[in-house]
Amino acid sequence: MEKKPTNKKFLFIIIILFSIGIIYGVFKFVSSQAHETTDDAQIEKNLNPIIPRVAGYITKVYVKDNQFVKKGDTLFTIDNQDFVVKVEEAQANLASATGNFEVSKADIGTSQASVSVSDANFQSAGGSIETAKIRLNRASNDFVRYSNLYKNQSITKQQFEQAEAAKLEAQSQLKILQEQQKASSFQKTVASSRTNVSNKLAQVATANIKKAQAQLNASKLNLSYTVITASVDGQVSKIAIQPGQYIQPGQSLFYLINNSESWVIANFKETQLNKMVVGQKVIIKADAYPDTDFKGTIASFSPATGSRFSILPPDNATGNFVKTIQRLPVKITIDADNDAEKLKLLRPGMNVDVDVHLK
Repeated sequence: MEKKPTNKKFLFIIIILFSIGIIYGVFKFVSSQAHETTDDAQIEKNLNPIIPRVAGYITKVYVKDNQFVKKGDTLFTIDNQDFVVKVEEAQANLASATGNFEVSKADIGTSQASVSVSDANFQSAGGSIETAKIRLNRASNDFVRYSNLYKNQSITKQQFEQAEAAKLEAQSQLKILQEQQKASSFQKTVASSRTNVSNKLAQVATANIKKAQAQLNASKLNLSYTVITASVDGQVSKIAIQPGQYIQPGQSLFYLINNSESWVIANFKETQLNKMVVGQKVIIKADAYPDTDFKGTIASFSPATGSRFSILPPDNATGNFVKTIQRLPVKITIDADNDAEKLKLLRPGMNVDVDVHLK
């Protein structure tokens, strides 16, 4: 039989393909020693929920779907009439408490003045009593002496009666002064008690002022909550509210996406982590913008695999066990020296490919 000629072109193609396969395999092996890659990664940003702190009816909405806003821009307002009334009521309560405090201060001054007057009267009465005692003692001595003289008929009856009257007058004067001293002491006690009561009332009035001031501050704070502003520069999501709608405190209305910071959460297989460390450089490619490379850095590793944070984590102790390679979330920050305009193109949830440079 005649031998069939060998197709040299086919053999050449086989050799070329085999060579390309070897070269590609060597390249991937060498690359795998210095790189770890995954396509299980997404862009993340802070999603700030817009949550009202007070209840009420929306009066006006100032933003539209997907609008960019600056920090401090008004997003929407709530009807504030009820809150204005609360502020005025709190101001009236504060004025009333302040007035009561002033009255208490005046009562304290009056009571202290009464104590001073009563004390002065008491001291004055004490001095007069000593004088009256001396006078009574002298009048008594004169009466005894005049009584002896009258018995001896050395003086007239008129002189005796004058001595007796002087004694009785001195006794009466002493008694009157002693009664006045008792009255002054009683008045001093009453005035002191009134001063103590006034001091207590002043303390209560001071506490009422603080309470009224706190209520006023709370009312003003609630009034300020009727104007909802943007807490950061960013972009709002779909606006699902409208004027006239009643909203409740704690109700999540829409989101404000913070564009000032973004990062990537990449889910690497556990077998890829043995050479990865914090600080390694990363190249990020977004599926939406394949021609643009973003530079990043490994920031941290999750404390547990993603399956452990699921609602129903797997329990390998039950049923038949099938070993499955787990994935660990890795946070990758996007470096600040990237093009700021291109960074704005990244949206939370976008898929990206990440290439970690191990060396």
